[in-house]
Amino acid sequence: MADTESASGLAGLTANALSGRIGRRDFMQGALALGLGLGAASALWAREVAAATPAKGGTFRVGLDDGNTSDALDPATTNSRFMITLAHTRTNFLTEIAGDNTVTGELAESFEGSKDARTWTLKLRKGVEFHHGKTFDARDAAASLNLHRGADSKSAAKPLLAAIEEIVVDDDHTLVLKLNQGNADIPYILTDYHLIMLPLGKDGKIDPMDNAGTGGYVLETFQPGVRATMKRFANYWKPDRAHFDSVVFTAVNDYVARQTALLSTELDAIIECDYKTVDLLAKAPDIEVDEVPSGTHVGMPMLCDAKPFDNPDLRLALKYATDREQLMRLVLKGHGSIGNDHPISPIMPFFDASQPQRHYDPDRARSLIRKAGLDGLTIQLSAADTVIAGAVDMAALFAETVKKIGVNVEVKREPNDSYWSNVWLKKPFCMAGWGQRPTPDIIFSLGYAAGADWNESHFKNERFNKLLVEARAEIDARRRTDMYGEMQRLVSDEGGTIIPFFRNWVYARHSKVAHGPKLSASWPLDGARGAERWWFA
Repeated sequence: MADTESASGLAGLTANALSGRIGRRDFMQGALALGLGLGAASALWAREVAAATPAKGGTFRVGLDDGNTSDALDPATTNSRFMITLAHTRTNFLTEIAGDNTVTGELAESFEGSKDARTWTLKLRKGVEFHHGKTFDARDAAASLNLHRGADSKSAAKPLLAAIEEIVVDDDHTLVLKLNQGNADIPYILTDYHLIMLPLGKDGKIDPMDNAGTGGYVLETFQPGVRATMKRFANYWKPDRAHFDSVVFTAVNDYVARQTALLSTELDAIIECDYKTVDLLAKAPDIEVDEVPSGTHVGMPMLCDAKPFDNPDLRLALKYATDREQLMRLVLKGHGSIGNDHPISPIMPFFDASQPQRHYDPDRARSLIRKAGLDGLTIQLSAADTVIAGAVDMAALFAETVKKIGVNVEVKREPNDSYWSNVWLKKPFCMAGWGQRPTPDIIFSLGYAAGADWNESHFKNERFNKLLVEARAEIDARRRTDMYGEMQRLVSDEGGTIIPFFRNWVYARHSKVAHGPKLSASWPLDGARGAERWWFA
């Protein structure tokens, strides 16, 4: 039999086994008939079928980063990856990002928008329980969204829901969202990590600190910045998910400590690897490294309304003084892609590939500094390694290249703990990290719209804000593409954030930890859902 025919036959045989249509005996007989020896057939079964068949049991121990003593269960305050991962483990959302990065229903069994995208009808799943026994219904869903919509809400998700005029509970399992303007991205918006579903209390209100969710695991203990322990929820509505008996998340903010704990089998998986040593880690016995391209990026936001960053020539000069290729090579060790000072990555929808790539150009940067009359300027850049492994070193590299254009950058190492509450959004020039959002509208609305709580550079551009409103309601894909392309150019040329690169998610696990063939790019550890989607082989 030709090799191609044999390979095709084995692929079909494996697919039938994975789907449950045939068992091990029929698989082995088929493999032998296709020319495999007994040993090779057994190895193929173990590698491709047995390891890919979820089994229940065990305690899944995960080392997470970004743990802070200021962390709290209140979803309105969530902004650390420890809490983002915890949210995706103990609770559910109305929609979710699947392994292939498409949006699909979670607690919403289906969703449908009107032709003008101003009315969205969500059919909710029946028979879903909260961990304390209450049945989930549309009133819980409405109240969970309204938690972020109130006049006094400080939630970062508030601008994402600003267009919703009314949330109507049509019946126990039907929720209707009525908008004051069209928004084609509503299914994606509902995946935002703040928008977890919580239960209504007997007083008709939601307690944002309630630890009862509908997720695959029940939260047993929570020590902010330290650890969270969970056990499998016996009545979880997804029969093919949440395979572990229990899950332990431990905050290990240091990359070296995380990798050491993985190698010594104290942990089963870690959220991120050190780019400098991940190649060596991948060579270790029984260690598997997963790498997923993403729209996650590290930026250096400057407050556009604070001196001296209110000068557009200075902002543009610092962008041209950024050696992106060098930073990619030295900080990421090649595990990413070059950025262009806007947050839309090549893997995201509506990425504008026609925009010229900005490169390191010290001569142009120097001329802009002279035009601004800022020769000899000294500025301070705050950084901490909680943003990315080597963030302080990255800041120092940036300072060296900027020195060549007549600007002195003093790098201030900030404490990792509480960096996001004490430095980000407060210091006029700092380093910051953003996880990928599924659409341009979401990240533009969160981080670039005028008045948004997380507008980290205080960017304010009338044309940009007009396009933002128009693009989210536009149904025609070509016109929407043109709008988002213009917005990317506006942010790149006039915005206050330097974005030198997008980084891949690179995380690791013991080989006994198995997962499916596709990993979501939305967050590390399979869209922050590793505890739900993975299993021990």
